[in-house]
Amino acid sequence: MGTLVVVLVFVAVVVLAVVQWQLRQKRGEELLAFAFQFGLEYSRTDIRGEALVAPFALFEKGDGRGVENFITGAWQGLPVTEFDYWYYDESTDSEGHRSKTYHYFSCAEAAIGAFCPHLVVGREDPGTWLAGHMGFHDIEFELEEFNRAFWVKCEDRKFANDMIDQRMMNWMLRVGSDWSFEGCGSEVLVYSRRRKPFELIPLLGALKGFLDHVPRVVYELYGPDAAR
Repeated sequence: MGTLVVVLVFVAVVVLAVVQWQLRQKRGEELLAFAFQFGLEYSRTDIRGEALVAPFALFEKGDGRGVENFITGAWQGLPVTEFDYWYYDESTDSEGHRSKTYHYFSCAEAAIGAFCPHLVVGREDPGTWLAGHMGFHDIEFELEEFNRAFWVKCEDRKFANDMIDQRMMNWMLRVGSDWSFEGCGSEVLVYSRRRKPFELIPLLGALKGFLDHVPRVVYELYGPDAAR
């Protein structure tokens, strides 16, 4: 009886691995088709090895993490990188059995043309890991509707107020509740739960929309020519 149980468990593990491999292959094929349709390039792996280099708070989550399925190119004239990101939390139950809980995201990243102090804007509960991990105070703005909808954390309060002006707040309230935004250094990241290939259009649109609404003062005060 014990041998039969071991065999059944082994078969179940193999079947699960095969199914997961097939799903990954299918997703890769669908992403390749999406990229081809929009004149973009697709790669299964991060050939540049740069995806997790930027110190975004999202990339520090969990006990392990990884990236795959990269789409690169110009989206409505904006050079972008879109990719799948995952991380897992590892836990141990009372009997010593270890397990992993996985979390999956679709991410889009682009250069901003300025140097940003670390800024995070999201609709998550401020008590979640991402908000608490940053160690910065939540920043309130004049528009109360925006304060109810979003939390904003930044290591530089003045930069946050320069970036999140009235026009940016109104756009964020219109664009929907699926997105979280991070700015750090010269890069901006927009992410959401993992999306099907043709659901990436709104994700890339949110990235471009955010950059289109960056106030001019940000480039004047934090851009490459600010020192001069």
